[in-house]
Amino acid sequence: MNVVVVESPAKAKTINKYLGPGYKVLASFGHVRDLPAKDGSVLPDDDFAMLWEVDSASAKRVKDIGDALKSSDGLILATDPDREGEAISWHVLDLLKKKKLIGDKPVSRVVFNAITKKAVLDAMANPRDIDVPLVDAYLARRALDYLVGFNLSPVLWRKLPGARSAGRVQSVALRLVCDRESEIERFVSEEYWNLSALLKTPRGDEFEARLVSAEGKRLQPRSVTNGEDAGKLKALLEGAAYVVESVEAKPVKRNPSPPFTTSTLQQAASSKLGFSASRTMQVAQKLYEGVDLGGETVGLITYMRTDGVQMAAEAIDAARSAIGSQFGSRYVPEKARLYSTKAKNAQEAHEAVRPTDFDRTPDQVKRSLDADQLRLYDLIWKRGIASQMASAEIERTTVEILADNNGQKAGLRAVGSVIRFDGFIAAYTDAKEDGEQSDGDDEDGRLPEINARENLAKQKINSTQHFTEPPPRYSEATLIKKMEELGIGRPSTYAATLATLRDREYVTIDKRKLIPEAKGRLVTAFLESFFARYVEYDFTASLEEKLDQISAGELNWKDVLRDFWKDFFAQIEDTKELRVTNVLDALNEELAPLVFPKREDGSDPRICQVCGTGKLSLKLGKYGAFVGCSNYPECNFTRQLSSDSNGSDEASVSNEPQSLGKDPHTGEEITLRTGRFGPYVQRGDGKEAKRSSLPKGWTPATVDHEKALALLSLPRDIGAHPETGKMISSGLGRYGPFILHEGTYANVDSIEDVFSIGLNRAVSVLADKQSKGPGGRGRTAAAALKEIGEHPDGGAITVRDGKYGPYVNWGKVNATLPKGKDPASVTLAEALLLIAERIAKGGIKTTKAKTTKTAKPKAAKAEGTTAKVAKPKAAAKPKAAAKPKTAAKAKKG
Repeated sequence: MNVVVVESPAKAKTINKYLGPGYKVLASFGHVRDLPAKDGSVLPDDDFAMLWEVDSASAKRVKDIGDALKSSDGLILATDPDREGEAISWHVLDLLKKKKLIGDKPVSRVVFNAITKKAVLDAMANPRDIDVPLVDAYLARRALDYLVGFNLSPVLWRKLPGARSAGRVQSVALRLVCDRESEIERFVSEEYWNLSALLKTPRGDEFEARLVSAEGKRLQPRSVTNGEDAGKLKALLEGAAYVVESVEAKPVKRNPSPPFTTSTLQQAASSKLGFSASRTMQVAQKLYEGVDLGGETVGLITYMRTDGVQMAAEAIDAARSAIGSQFGSRYVPEKARLYSTKAKNAQEAHEAVRPTDFDRTPDQVKRSLDADQLRLYDLIWKRGIASQMASAEIERTTVEILADNNGQKAGLRAVGSVIRFDGFIAAYTDAKEDGEQSDGDDEDGRLPEINARENLAKQKINSTQHFTEPPPRYSEATLIKKMEELGIGRPSTYAATLATLRDREYVTIDKRKLIPEAKGRLVTAFLESFFARYVEYDFTASLEEKLDQISAGELNWKDVLRDFWKDFFAQIEDTKELRVTNVLDALNEELAPLVFPKREDGSDPRICQVCGTGKLSLKLGKYGAFVGCSNYPECNFTRQLSSDSNGSDEASVSNEPQSLGKDPHTGEEITLRTGRFGPYVQRGDGKEAKRSSLPKGWTPATVDHEKALALLSLPRDIGAHPETGKMISSGLGRYGPFILHEGTYANVDSIEDVFSIGLNRAVSVLADKQSKGPGGRGRTAAAALKEIGEHPDGGAITVRDGKYGPYVNWGKVNATLPKGKDPASVTLAEALLLIAERIAKGGIKTTKAKTTKTAKPKAAKAEGTTAKVAKPKAAAKPKAAAKPKTAAKAKKG
């Protein structure tokens, strides 16, 4: 009997069925040990020794594996086929060796990128050793991320209060978002005009042609920049006679895109399905691990963390066969299509993301999938099969037209496309937005019959004014595409990086666009001013290349760490001499458009409008940055620094409460105030006063007595639900306007809906929310993904999947899981620690038998010795000064 170790219990159960009684398949539940989230887990002064920690649940799983190994013939490590999977196998083996449980028993490593019987059995027939360079690359990545996060984050805390963390990849991704916002702020719109003519053929068919030249000069796009020039050209066209100079029809072939990689899957799922990157990966994980099809668990797609675009030869043959049977022989190209990846060193890439069986169409499996799983599988199946289909054949027709107005001449052009054979478009059309190019019909459409040398009748001349627009904000999909282009991060890190930016409140998402918060822009400006090298795109990309070289066995991982740490440590040391005034001067300069926007009257935006003599500047307080006057305390002007207010002095011209009138029912004074979290209205005084923040889109200048009364009257009763008889109410919460019924929240579009929504629509919105389930918009109690155990103070602890990802729940306490943490692998000790941290952070009190008591997590079990991780021979240690002091509980970046 052989012991097989995989990552998840779902895979263990399925693979055990495939292998039969000669094998015992056990799950590691992800990583069995990790670097403790405290200072001193990576020791640069000890040749980067790494101290690993095993929690109690993982220790039990390792013990179970060890116990099974005692009576087995050998150990087979079958974790995921990527860098993380290789590392998990290495961790398991290293722990078993330390416990002296391996002895002389054979150990092998197998990988399969699809959970099907054939893939698993083929892998078992072709074992190998653990890929040491791949493990070294993992160790280098973990050490780098740790050293950056646990040394740079404390600098932020000391020099930039309110900032939460920095990270090697996270901070560079944030810089991309902030740089785009700065581009938008600096953008100056320019006027341009487009001219076209609506013309009619001798057969009575109308079409439109664009002006492309005038008086022998070619007109570039946006070259007509004012109404005067546009008027002259329009006059020329109005009085001109039109004749067709030439008609050229040219056949064009359009080829399909390759199958999905991780990043292109995330981009397409965002464009077509509206999925976030993390949601895409959650759903893909379930499709990979398998679903029940007729009593058998079958993996529907290959492994979803990959930057490879190729498919296995047997998969290509299967796709071509399925194309012939489902679309016809004409759709099968003469030769199979072969794709190559653009990645310089695709160590994590095996196959592209594709269906495990092309004959298993979306229609055949839809009864076994939920709505999101079906939509994503449909996308993967169509893209995969389209990648092996024949090219689309398109006829592109270009018509050149001469306009002659008494010797004044202009050229016009009409372009049209007709699909003569749809080819791969019959299966899949690429999305136009979020980084995917369109492979569908040309926008020009079809032209009527037009012949050379024939005269055309003018119907109408169109002259339209336009203004250039700033570059668009990044969406999750376009940011991932940009990171991939720059070589920043890797497929397995994109979703976690984006989630970290949201969780740190560095960015928000509005209409699927990433908007940097003021906090995020402050962090970026600080890092660009004092740690410029470590947020440079080229530097980060070159570090990724070195990690790839390590995984290819071309570089020693300790050498890479030494080179990095020498300069990074010196930079950290230099910040000890950095004064707050230096920080503020740099931020005032870097963020001037945000902090001191231009005023309509042209006055100096840095002069205080309250006292008229003080100079405005960024100030740093306990809760972050704000704008204040240099004449404090004589002038107490302050203004919240936020992306919404855009630095407008209207946001707060004084800290003094402004009276809006009295409440007609209570007689209490209603005032408009400004606090550290922004403007709000208040009724009465003292602890019992009723308060409400201003909703998004409302500014202090627009709030009057009527609006304040409306806000303070919330929540509003809408009416009794026709099915339950329980009241439906509307209100304004942390996540915006909502309606509520029996604990189920559903978001509504605007604050106006809160005041005006009727019973019928409210019932409809709630029904729509419930039909979408946990992945839909709004908030509702999510079903438990996993029962972890009992809390020492009583009550079950569970893992649930919410709007912002998986979290641990105990009673009314919800604690978000660390990014990248597999919900199935959460242990009781980890859950207790997360709950305790959440309680401490939020000031939540827990009760047991009506007695206040703070939950105390059980201590995790730490290894007493440093892990022996491939030390190089007698490498010279760099001299280093005393290690900078860091906070004991710094969060990883």
